[in-house]
Amino acid sequence: MTTRIADVIQPEVFNPYVIQRTMELSALVQSGIVQNTQEFDELASGPNTLVNMPFWNDLTGDSETMKDDGALTPGKIGSNKDVARKHGRARAWGANGLSALLSGDDPMRAIADLVASYWTREMQKILLATLEGVFKSPSMADHVLDISGKSGDAALLSGDSFIDAVQLMGDAKELLTGVMMHSMVESYLAKRQLIEYVQEKDQSPRIPYFMNKRVIVDDSMPYDTATKTGVIYLFGAGAIALGNGSHPKIIPTEIDRDSLASSGEDFLINRRIFILHPRGVKWTEENVADVFPENAELADGANWERVYEPKAIRIVKHVFKIA
Repeated sequence: MTTRIADVIQPEVFNPYVIQRTMELSALVQSGIVQNTQEFDELASGPNTLVNMPFWNDLTGDSETMKDDGALTPGKIGSNKDVARKHGRARAWGANGLSALLSGDDPMRAIADLVASYWTREMQKILLATLEGVFKSPSMADHVLDISGKSGDAALLSGDSFIDAVQLMGDAKELLTGVMMHSMVESYLAKRQLIEYVQEKDQSPRIPYFMNKRVIVDDSMPYDTATKTGVIYLFGAGAIALGNGSHPKIIPTEIDRDSLASSGEDFLINRRIFILHPRGVKWTEENVADVFPENAELADGANWERVYEPKAIRIVKHVFKIA
């Protein structure tokens, strides 16, 4: 008897497991940069593709001195709203690509781990496209330090230039706890003994740190091999909000079979509804062609606008050269 995907996968069990494993495998989630909350899970599961999140602005104006007579001048509190965009993504795999796993001790876990790793990579691509768009927005210009156009050593990444990038947050700079970089940039820093590798509890391999900030290495990060120009993103804890959503009419995991194929073919379909939103930078829906945005649309600066006060935005971009 032939073992089919349907024999080893229960869809109602498989999808929650894949979501959990995706978060477990994500260095961004484990570092605290991407934060998943029940609130955002509920928002991702709600109606519409846009999620409005109103907030009160901080109080402004100088205090007044008390006098024998006269009245105080009342101030007022203003409001604004952050707007997050829902994402809807799906992927299907044929059984031929998974068949080698079906003889394992725990085939469902083996398949689920492959699917979870896939979604971890996809979420990082989506986040990087989002960050590209966010920092193309003129409203985020004060969160970018670009030294790549300078001459000689002044264009090179160093501890000093990194401190200058952190200083863009002013007295809120201690909120920045993690950095994301290309592996070429990590190697450059390691050669200069600027990377410290720490063995953390229950973590393998060792975790790299740069200037006391946890390092996430991803070769999807911008890096120009011709000009040796790289980018570092600096994050604070919870800078990116993650919501894992669901909808009764969108089946997250399905098993299908093509019985007309000469030997028969099994299919595994996985669908995701989620929010992956930089807190305080609203989605404007300026340039979107279809129901859900493609990565190229996420990377369009016209679709983003800062609405929080600058120090409340826990993301900074540093552009530099390494040669």
